[in-house]
Amino acid sequence: MVFIWFLLAAALTVYTARKLSVYADVISEKTAMGGMIVGTILLAGATSLPEVTTSFSAVIIDNIDIAVGNMLGSNLFNVFILAAFDLYYRRHRLFHLASSNHKYTAFLGLFLMILVSVALIAGIDYTVVGIGLDALIIMLTYIIGMAVISRMPSPEITEHEAGQSEPKPANKKDISAKHAIVGFIIAAIFILGAGTLLSITGDKIAVVTGMGSSFVGSFLIAATTSLPEGVSVLSALRLKNVNLAVGAILGSNMLNMFILAASDVVYQKGSIFSDGSSSHLLTAIGGSLLVVVIIWAFMRKRSPSLWSYSVPSILTVLGYFVVQYLVFYS
Repeated sequence: MVFIWFLLAAALTVYTARKLSVYADVISEKTAMGGMIVGTILLAGATSLPEVTTSFSAVIIDNIDIAVGNMLGSNLFNVFILAAFDLYYRRHRLFHLASSNHKYTAFLGLFLMILVSVALIAGIDYTVVGIGLDALIIMLTYIIGMAVISRMPSPEITEHEAGQSEPKPANKKDISAKHAIVGFIIAAIFILGAGTLLSITGDKIAVVTGMGSSFVGSFLIAATTSLPEGVSVLSALRLKNVNLAVGAILGSNMLNMFILAASDVVYQKGSIFSDGSSSHLLTAIGGSLLVVVIIWAFMRKRSPSLWSYSVPSILTVLGYFVVQYLVFYS
């Protein structure tokens, strides 16, 4: 029965994520915000709600390995999603179409993952008002980084220019900005509930299967809670909004590290980074290396051939499975 509830929660997550992406696209078109801002802040925040409820719920039921594994595994899976869709749409060369400003969010996400890796290695169990010092540093870094990014110059590529070479959009109804905002909020609430159910059933699956909370968190639950990002990216690409798609992934990765640190506020038994399994370090370091590859894809010059263009995405996809293999056998 636990597997049925898990699948139902996953199905609800996928359905509402599709709605979120459509509403976000309308908001980016009919308000002053562009695809990059809506993707990085609104869509990334909404699609990260399952991670919020999953990690907080996991901490409450005293299973911090699911909480930590879920957040790090979600980041790993998010980069995998981005690389997989880039390979699928390789003729459109998504990394060249997207705004160059995305490299700032990619760098901030990488820096936050490095801080998490250092926290896992150091294992310093020092708290301030019940919150780990490392968690406070990570949350503060995220806030300062987002403040700096919000003041960055406007994107070099407009939505219209990016849309000229992108996949053809799916049909969508004429939705007003007000309707889109209300629908976005309702869909976000449904995703919030689905995330709670995923964490509870995931904890039971870890017990029933004996696979261990670290692997279940970093692979099974992480992949499931990242379904909104995957569906949102696909929907955004079909809507010819590359910046919305890329922003959703990179924004979610940054926010995930903030959520992981914020989970330490709920965990009052010490530092969540010092009490978690050492196997999470593999996911953190592996995820950081894959983000470096993605940044390389953003910053390099236009590739003369599809093969050379696809190299970063191929390395990212292969790297994802290598990291999961190492985590499973650790």
